[in-house]
Amino acid sequence: MARPRHRLGNLPAETTSFVGRRRELAEIRKKLATARLVSLVGPGGVGKTRLALRAAADLSRGFGDGAWLVELAEVGDAALVPNAVLAAVDLRDQAGVEPLQILRSFWREKQLLLVFDNCEHVLDAAAQLVSEALRSAPGLRVIATSREPLQVAGEHVVPVTPLQLPRGDGTEPLAQVRENEAVVLFTERAAAASGTFVLTGANQAAVVAVCRRLDGLPLAIELAAVRTRVLSVEQTLERLRDRFALLTGGSRAALPRHQTLRMTIDWSYDLLTPREQHVLRRLSVFAARFTLEDVESVCTDDELSATDTLDLLSSLVDKSLLMKEDFGGRDCYRLHETMREYATLKLRDEHEDNNLSERCIHYYWTTCLSTEAEGRYQLPDWLSWVELEIDNIRAVLQHCVSHGDSVRGLDIAASLRYYWITHGTTESIRWLDLLFASGEASPRTQVRALSLRGWLSVLQADPAAARPWLTRAIATARETRQPTELSQALSIAANAENQSGNPTGASGLLDEAEAITAALSDYAATIELVQGRAVHAFFANDMDAAAATSSEGMRLSRDAGDLFYLGSMLRNLAAIALTNGDLDEANAGASEALRVAGQIDDRIAEYYILAALSWRAASSGQARLAARLLGAAQTIGAGAGAKIVGPHAPFQTQATESAMRALGAAKFEAEFEAGKRLDRQAAVRLALGESARSEAAASSGTDAGPLAKREVEVAGLVAEGLSNKQIAARLFISERTVATHVGHILNKLGFNSRAQIAGWISSNP
Repeated sequence: MARPRHRLGNLPAETTSFVGRRRELAEIRKKLATARLVSLVGPGGVGKTRLALRAAADLSRGFGDGAWLVELAEVGDAALVPNAVLAAVDLRDQAGVEPLQILRSFWREKQLLLVFDNCEHVLDAAAQLVSEALRSAPGLRVIATSREPLQVAGEHVVPVTPLQLPRGDGTEPLAQVRENEAVVLFTERAAAASGTFVLTGANQAAVVAVCRRLDGLPLAIELAAVRTRVLSVEQTLERLRDRFALLTGGSRAALPRHQTLRMTIDWSYDLLTPREQHVLRRLSVFAARFTLEDVESVCTDDELSATDTLDLLSSLVDKSLLMKEDFGGRDCYRLHETMREYATLKLRDEHEDNNLSERCIHYYWTTCLSTEAEGRYQLPDWLSWVELEIDNIRAVLQHCVSHGDSVRGLDIAASLRYYWITHGTTESIRWLDLLFASGEASPRTQVRALSLRGWLSVLQADPAAARPWLTRAIATARETRQPTELSQALSIAANAENQSGNPTGASGLLDEAEAITAALSDYAATIELVQGRAVHAFFANDMDAAAATSSEGMRLSRDAGDLFYLGSMLRNLAAIALTNGDLDEANAGASEALRVAGQIDDRIAEYYILAALSWRAASSGQARLAARLLGAAQTIGAGAGAKIVGPHAPFQTQATESAMRALGAAKFEAEFEAGKRLDRQAAVRLALGESARSEAAASSGTDAGPLAKREVEVAGLVAEGLSNKQIAARLFISERTVATHVGHILNKLGFNSRAQIAGWISSNP
């Protein structure tokens, strides 16, 4: 469920193919041996990103905690740079702790290499964060790419220039020409495009001339090379000569390199059909990755039908004007940064930018609203969709803030409540506060947003901050006769009152919520009330009432397919069982809760459950296991900025004391540190008692080959002989989604049967 990220050394093929640049690579390695920040600086299209990734991949073995890519090209708001870093290193803005504070805690003792890619549009924010990282993390090194230096103390700048060019006459021996970097790139890309291209003595002069005509600019060379699918090299060269002669009036003087790149992109654009041009420039409306469905909804009109979209996108991919990616098992597309800039200019030239911007905002507004209710009951799939689209949604939210469009902005922000709670608590508070300050909204929109704003503060255990938001939500819901929203706001407000030490006030709010809910037959209001009653019982130390209420909540949420509240009720019941000393029941409930937390990538839930299971282990005489689980829990909790509060808090303290008595301080510390080093998957396997072999594979970060995490899970269940319907029930996803995953698995592995998947699983345990 986490945003797919690149731990370097396992990069997609397109980022690890030809780089060349032996001199620059050697210089980067040399500088990083003594310096802590190396910035690769140069204009767009010269290959800074590929150079940085290759350098980091080569150096990653020297960093015990890995090398990680922080992609900034799609971060449109400088304030979100820390969030981008948080996501890149697989941490989580979930507990309400500021991202920078989580990062400081995370990297303080780490041996890390971070690649900050495409810093130029958020230069000040990137420089500030890099400076903070270098100051607070002595074991951290940074490679940055930008069009200008970061101007950070200790920065070493490596200028990235175009590729080395061959001699102009093209008469060098063929073997020598084959060693030239620009020629190697052209040859590689041409072979990939045509499937038949080979550099020979007959075409070497034309290849050399093309590379020189394009000034050794990697992006320009790639765009020209892909034309060998339909043109010979000689024809490509002739058309380039004609194009440049037309634009320069026949002058032999070389164009400035940025003009060379622009002219090459112009040439590629002009060779497109009108419909291909139409869709390419319209793709620039997306701030980040996008799907086929997005394009069909935003970019089509009377001139461009939705039925033609897939063929047009495929054609643009074939021409290297568009990149296709796999994002968590979903197919999506992305424009190269330079190509997005170009397409944006073309969109403005055609005076389509305002219309497309409005269509994009309307699309994400209506889509977020229409998928909110359904998404609650298909949370893994919905969260995966939001994670893919979040940078586009952020761009829309920023537009709403800057244009005072609080109606649509608050609707969008409120509709993402389960994403914010599991992925971006402080970010959501920021958006809500900005949008509330930007203008008025309808009463319905206000109530939803006010309730969410108050709920977020309750989750942060900050009842004083929650109370005014919830008071406004309750008042507005009463005035405008919104009973479902009123009941939910009352139940959430009761939690705040319990946190404030006001059980009488909480009881009154819950009684009012119950009176309203009884007449509604509404699941959302009912489950919020049940949760409020359970919390109230815990604060009153009435374990019988807490157990009865949580059992009812478990039944309701399970029947509804509501994983968020199912996990909450299971954690309640596990805590009660531990308190009562029923270790078997506690283990069953906590184990299921842990699996549910994994489905929705709820890091705080994982933290709480691991702490609870550590207490169970300590109480069962498994002191080593308890110490390891405590260490793993601390790492996961710190990665989400969380601290345990409420009924689970004593378990962590008691487990620590018990395990330390059994092991002694030295052995406890050794096991605790071993647990801290486990990644989350390994920690979960350990807590669930899965095989040591699986644990070791997870702990060492063994790669699952071509399959995404969810696909590995589905493949494992296929190997167990489960049907698509059974897999859907086990993973809490739709049967249609399972079928899609199975299709992807078969395609990626080159198989045509489920039996072959089972065989692959057995040979890759």
